[in-house]
Order: sequence, then structure tokens, then C-alpha cells
Amino acid sequence: MESLHDPEAKRALRRQLRRKRSILSRHEQRQAALNLCQQLKRLPEVQRARRISLYLPVNGEIDPTPLLPWFQKRNVDVYLPVLRPLSANSLWFVAYHAHTPMVKNRFGILEPDTRFAAHRRNRLPAWALDTLIVPLVGFDAQANRMGMGGGFYDRSLAFIRRGGPAPALIGVAHACQQVDTLPVEPWDVPLTAVASDRAVVRADKKKSRP
Repeated sequence: MESLHDPEAKRALRRQLRRKRSILSRHEQRQAALNLCQQLKRLPEVQRARRISLYLPVNGEIDPTPLLPWFQKRNVDVYLPVLRPLSANSLWFVAYHAHTPMVKNRFGILEPDTRFAAHRRNRLPAWALDTLIVPLVGFDAQANRMGMGGGFYDRSLAFIRRGGPAPALIGVAHACQQVDTLPVEPWDVPLTAVASDRAVVRADKKKSRP
């Protein structure tokens, strides 16, 4: 079997896993999203968060946005990742609410308008967030994450590898995106846990909760 440290092998696995989630029906996607959100509501890292980042799904990604009314009732401030202007593959985290002006970025993903995001009062540095809910392409039983390959989260959260206070990182995916094992690269930022529509896998891998 080809090593997943090989770039071509990783690209092939990404294609395979993206295909798996893309063939899910609209009903399956909706049910998976609701199941995921029930898993997330039980996590202490989500329950205690007052400032949380999530994402708007594209290309079959599992949808965390059914959590938005629950966050609103709990007076949780919600932020979205925004491609940072004039910076290579890194992110801002920008306030998101009903009146946030939205535009499509170069990947066709809706995000808060750059002019809105540029005002410091509308964004937070990553270290000031309590919890980030992050998309992934693949994961394993040790909560290792395979992202899209652009390194946006790894660059934006590189400070976590240096130690000190840091937000909790919760990866989310469809259960069909789990694989036996993934390689860990030196630049990978470790997740706290991965939640799918079926279970939660903790990075300490002592147990997964159905």
C-alpha cells in the first residue's frame, strides 16, 4: 500500500473521501447534520464556549449551522473563517449574525465581506476564541485530521503548537469520512476531538462515545 505521506497518495485519498460525502442524498445530508449537532451539544468544549467559530458547508461537507439558533439562545458569539487579504493561506475569524454582509470568496464559499471583516471590532484573533468547529476531509480513530490541503487552519493556528492558552479544536465530518489511519505531519495542528454524525473521537483515543 502506498504511503499516505506521498503527496499523490494523499490527493487520491482526498478525492475518494470527497466523493463519498458528495454522493449522500439531500435527506442523508440533513439527517447527518442534525445528528452531528446533537453530538456537538453534548461536548463540554461547545457547552461552555462563549465565542465559537464554525463554517458554512460546501461540496458535501457536513453542516454545523443547525446549531445557530441554539447558540443564539445561549448568547454565544459566532465567528466565521475569512480568507485573510494580502496573506498567504491564512484566516481571519469574523463575527457572523443575521445582518453580516456576505460575499463569495475565490473558492466560491460565502464569507463575511472583506470590508466588514477589515474592521477590528468585527473580528477576533484565533487565540481569543473558545472553540473552533472545523471541517475536514478525513479523520481516523486518533482524531488525526486530513484537511483540503491548503493549510489555512494549520497556518492560522500554528501558535497552538508552541503551547500556552489555546482554543479547543473540534473537527467535524460524516462518519463515512473515517479511515483506518492518517499520517501526522510536523505542521499539523492537533485536534481536541472529531465529531461525526455517529460518534465523538477524542485525540487521547482512550474512548469514542457513540
